[in-house]
Amino acid sequence: METSLGAAHFAPEPTYLNTASMGLLPRKAAAVLREGVENAVTGRTTPDLGFPSVDGARAAFARLVGVDPGRVATSGAVAVHTGLIATSLPEGAEVLVADGDFSSLVNPFAVRPGIELRSVPLDALADAVRPGTALVAVSAVQSADGRVADLAAIREAARAHGARTLVDTTQAAGWFPVNAGDFDYTVTGSYKWLLCPRGVSFLTVPEDGGGLRPVFSGWTAGEDPWESTYGPVRRLARSARRFDESHALLAYLAAPHALAVIEETGTEAIRAHNLALAARCRAGLAELGYEPVPEPDSAIVAVPGLGHAEEVLTAADVHVAIRAGNLRAAFHLYNTAADVDRLLDVLSRVPART
Repeated sequence: METSLGAAHFAPEPTYLNTASMGLLPRKAAAVLREGVENAVTGRTTPDLGFPSVDGARAAFARLVGVDPGRVATSGAVAVHTGLIATSLPEGAEVLVADGDFSSLVNPFAVRPGIELRSVPLDALADAVRPGTALVAVSAVQSADGRVADLAAIREAARAHGARTLVDTTQAAGWFPVNAGDFDYTVTGSYKWLLCPRGVSFLTVPEDGGGLRPVFSGWTAGEDPWESTYGPVRRLARSARRFDESHALLAYLAAPHALAVIEETGTEAIRAHNLALAARCRAGLAELGYEPVPEPDSAIVAVPGLGHAEEVLTAADVHVAIRAGNLRAAFHLYNTAADVDRLLDVLSRVPART
């Protein structure tokens, strides 16, 4: 019987091809979470709850994206850290984004007064950077269709024009090689490919803080949090922890155990596994007469105009997503070739839309 790359850590029952919406929780992370919930019910102490697990998650994420933990801040959602960056930009700053990029990356700039938001097609982003551009913000991998941004070209264009870079790695970190040090800022929601519970999100900043103002900081952002619980925080953390928000403690309790699965398996091994399954899927779709988005370097397979197949797939216990009219399948370490073949088999019986 075929086993998945992550067989030791997962036990999916349906054909689950929806990691781009939410990743499956590894067994160990789930066990730790259950224990934490039970202790919350009974009033017993959970030793790692709070700063130990938060800092463990911070350190694990830092290793995965190649930066020092002192450059990593924690939050509960990407939009919060994007909003932090938006509030720190000067009046009149131009922010350049890709058409149709995810709203959590784009909207904080749209609602910030005094910001000029300019949007261009993804493949034109590098060429669209100009001397007046203050920030280029882009997802490494697009949520709607899995297209991969040319991050090297975008980075070089931004540097040539004195612009900062913000990369959302939510649909990338965990299977796609990410070096956060290549960019001024990265934001990462970790409940997808990084397999954490929802409520775990990371921001990376330059060593000097990147000019950000810690406008959302509370007591957890203090150099000594337990001396920062009342009144103004006298000493903010010297590291990126000054940008931390109060944490979703149970989510962060499980996070180090989820991130450990990615570290132990290895991003390169996961990438090779995921891309092989995605290639098998695209080839099978072509044989069925469908035209998936041509992105061979993505673990996400999107098929425009096939959204009507969702009901049939769900009834067959095959779980995908519909985004921007695309049927979207996402392959991760717990998937196998049998999952791909099951998807294709059900789709072969879906009537064409008239």
